[in-house]
Amino acid sequence: MSERSRVLDPIDRLSEIIFGLLMALSFTGTMSTVTAGEGGVNAVLVAALGCNIAWGIVDGVMYVLTTVVERVRRRGFLDRLRSERLDRARELFLESLPDDVRRVSSPKETEALLVRVRALSADPRHRVVTAHDLKAAAAIFLLVVASTLPPSIPFLLTDNVALAMRASNAIALVMLFVIGARLGRYMGRSPWPMAFAMAAIGAVLVAVTILFGG
Repeated sequence: MSERSRVLDPIDRLSEIIFGLLMALSFTGTMSTVTAGEGGVNAVLVAALGCNIAWGIVDGVMYVLTTVVERVRRRGFLDRLRSERLDRARELFLESLPDDVRRVSSPKETEALLVRVRALSADPRHRVVTAHDLKAAAAIFLLVVASTLPPSIPFLLTDNVALAMRASNAIALVMLFVIGARLGRYMGRSPWPMAFAMAAIGAVLVAVTILFGG
């Protein structure tokens, strides 16, 4: 599958799952101290799902917002390159290049690229929000909510809040370990350091919630 046809990049997908898991870990631990005597596991389960649904919506909306801001900023920059004098456009263009690219590019190469960029015609449609943005926002929402489901299973199997919490924590930690390993492979490195790092972050959250009575 090409990069363009993907709704979300692998790093975005994994990051959203991690976000949902960390939210579930912290929220279920907090809610278990409050609702253990007021509805038991059902209250914790509903609260955790409700929290991740809300954050899934927020995260999706923020993705669209940041994408729109970046798109408008980029189009404004291209408009400036077209409208400014050549010497000023050259300065702006060089400032926008990454340091590594600037070091290996000759003045003739950057000049030729700038001329081609200035010759590009503006997009007449000028859509601020695209269908792809909305699909990505929906995918983010689903990933954040779906990441709550496996850690929620113990709350469906027992009425013992403490037992359900520990089983839920264990599932979340295993998931963080696996996702960390995939993240490490995506980085082109050994999967194990990132796997243990993600599991350690989850373990710290669990330890904090236990410390405060979770």
